[in-house]
Amino acid sequence: MFTLNKLLSAGSSSKKLLLGSSRKTRVISGSALLLAVCAFGAAGVAPMAPDADDLPIKSITQELALPQLADQIAALENSQQNYISEERVRSGDTLATLLDRLGVDDNEAASFIKSDPIARNVMQLKAGKRVQAQTSEDGELNWLSSTISSGRNEAVRNILITREGGKLKAVEAPVAMERRIEMRSGTIKSSLFAATDAAQIPDNIASQIVDMFSTDIDFGSDLRRGDRFNIVYETFWQNGEYVHAGRVLAGEFMNGPATYQSVWFEDPSSAQSGGYYGFDGKSLKKAFLKSPLEFTRISSGFSLRKHPISGLWKAHKGVDFAAASGTPIRAAGDGTIDFAGKQGGYGNVVVIKHWSNYSTAYAHMSRFATNLRKGAKVSQGQVIGYVGTTGWSTGPHLHYEFRVNNEARNPMTVDIPNAQPLAAAQMQRFRAVASDMSHRFALLTPENNNVRLASK
Repeated sequence: MFTLNKLLSAGSSSKKLLLGSSRKTRVISGSALLLAVCAFGAAGVAPMAPDADDLPIKSITQELALPQLADQIAALENSQQNYISEERVRSGDTLATLLDRLGVDDNEAASFIKSDPIARNVMQLKAGKRVQAQTSEDGELNWLSSTISSGRNEAVRNILITREGGKLKAVEAPVAMERRIEMRSGTIKSSLFAATDAAQIPDNIASQIVDMFSTDIDFGSDLRRGDRFNIVYETFWQNGEYVHAGRVLAGEFMNGPATYQSVWFEDPSSAQSGGYYGFDGKSLKKAFLKSPLEFTRISSGFSLRKHPISGLWKAHKGVDFAAASGTPIRAAGDGTIDFAGKQGGYGNVVVIKHWSNYSTAYAHMSRFATNLRKGAKVSQGQVIGYVGTTGWSTGPHLHYEFRVNNEARNPMTVDIPNAQPLAAAQMQRFRAVASDMSHRFALLTPENNNVRLASK
């Protein structure tokens, strides 16, 4: 049984357990108890939210006028209906078959496309090219659109044939292209072009691969089964449609135990044209072409000879290339026009100043290229004039001189230097480009060993 003393003793023990034995403990416990009482009290006096069932409800009614179905049908019947269709040019297509698939039944439009100088480019579209047209419900052509491109370096143009005021007209304009970077790799099993076809690489890219590595690899005899290549190149697209491939940006070829690499670099802030470089920044391009003419023969070399007009023996300080009148003459290297005009026995002559005291001269031209003037920048391979027989000349040919410090040298035997090296400021930008391409090669080929630089 509980006695009074036991009850008091139990109460005293509970008090100590609740408040603690020390003063600090009792203060903390008391504060916590006070906060709990305040919280319960606040909850008890807080107002309750009103019940949603007790809120007043109001009905709003609005009459809406329904459209008359008969009026809609009449409006559609009275309006002109137009139809847009799209087709791709098929192999063997004629203008008639293409227009028929597009739903065009319009003799006037067919005649216009055949006769208009811009519109008739539609008849020359390659298989696979996309063509769009809008026609009326009776087949009359409202407009027709497609794109054309003459080649890799030619701008892509859009042909648009429209009907305005009852008359057809055609306009041609450049189009905005989307540039993409593509990476491909391939393995040689029989030939390079068979490998590029298997890797779905465009033919013009395959040709560029040959140009890049032809000084190191004879693609007719040096290829081995199992040789590999990695290629990074640009492609151009319009509205999600492939238009053409552009330039090879970087290439890597594993030929037997050796690996050759090159990367394209072009500095927008420099007047020097772009070119291919090794990953050490050294140019793979020779600074000068061996011949300013693509297809020709040497008719007179760099030597002492009897002049065909004066009959006197004198040094022939250049090389004569026989060619038909009008044959394009190319700049042998990058440089600036130092002279373009008539000069005594040279007739129409162009002198180009190059870097490091090199210069070249091109004489007996029939005419100059357009916009050729002193101080103009020219790039290697650019047409600067045309073969002729002006000045002291007995027949159409090009007299070509290669000069170092204004002294003539034999262009056929002189040690042609590589292109002008990159400046220090350009090297920093080049390293960024080379690093990106090196990373792409690593993605295509996990292991790269025995690397050697290509030379061109």
